[in-house]
Amino acid sequence: MKDERILLEHGSGGLLMNALIHDAFMPVFKNDYLDQMLDSAVITIGKKKVCFTTDSYVVDPIFFPGGDIGSLAIHGTVNDIAMCGGKPQFISVGLILEEGFPRHDLERIITSMGKAAKTAGVQVVTGDTKVVPKGSADKIFINTSGLGIVEYKAAISPKSIRKDDCIIISGTIGDHGAAILSTRQDLGFRSSILSDSAALNGLVEDVLAVSKNIRFMRDATRGGLGAVLVEAAMASSLAFEIEEQQIPVRDDVRGLCEILGLDPIFIANEGKMVVICAGSDADKVLSVMKGHPLGGGSAVIGRVTQTGRSRVILRTVVGGSRELDLPEGELIPRIC
Repeated sequence: MKDERILLEHGSGGLLMNALIHDAFMPVFKNDYLDQMLDSAVITIGKKKVCFTTDSYVVDPIFFPGGDIGSLAIHGTVNDIAMCGGKPQFISVGLILEEGFPRHDLERIITSMGKAAKTAGVQVVTGDTKVVPKGSADKIFINTSGLGIVEYKAAISPKSIRKDDCIIISGTIGDHGAAILSTRQDLGFRSSILSDSAALNGLVEDVLAVSKNIRFMRDATRGGLGAVLVEAAMASSLAFEIEEQQIPVRDDVRGLCEILGLDPIFIANEGKMVVICAGSDADKVLSVMKGHPLGGGSAVIGRVTQTGRSRVILRTVVGGSRELDLPEGELIPRIC
């Protein structure tokens, strides 16, 4: 409708965002690469397969327990490339600064980005800076793009998922969202919750080295684990069965979510990924994930059960079941 307005919910990773992408963007930009709806576009140039991605970061607050907007931007871009089986190589950085932003905060953020890039083994090779009048932005926004090389032979995509595949999460869920919430809410809730923000490319390399049957990978950011599972089921036209009891959640994260009436399964992460692999490879994939510093809490949480109807069934800890769907509202605005 001509007077419809964009809401915070349109950027949440839920139903409204999904509808906006499919109704507004896809018809205009439709092409074979974009139609794959992956975290990165996988493109063939000559004899090389490369992946290319872009993302913007508006997290509030810009400094949070376990990280900041700078390291988050590097981690997020590295992870988007890694989830497509790519080896991240180069990153661009675009900064939008609000007039009056403290220079020492900018230098702190840039230093953090440099450390994150070095740890992830990527180089920042180009960039841009704009300053807008006071009140036209909120402190600092960052856009990053990334380029990586794809050497893995199999296609990592929802379309590759098969019946009887195994679903694995790389560790406790909801840590990033809970860390952000703990800085915003005046709840008197004391905890040691830290964001899980991290570059996952090293963990991904280990996973890809041990199995030729990795079907799908996705870092569970906006919309959390639940959104990843629902979107993957929809894109693959398959059904997933998930065991709630097997999903790792920190006690303090669960406690904070209970106070606020939130479900950890839909809370954002910035250093956890979902891996779907052939059932026959599940044990060795899980073993190598548990052996990595960023995968020590990995767990098998479910299986792909049938074709035909796309859905995600959660078997609850009390013995019942419920069907998951994309969240309708904005659970936590400006989470990344």
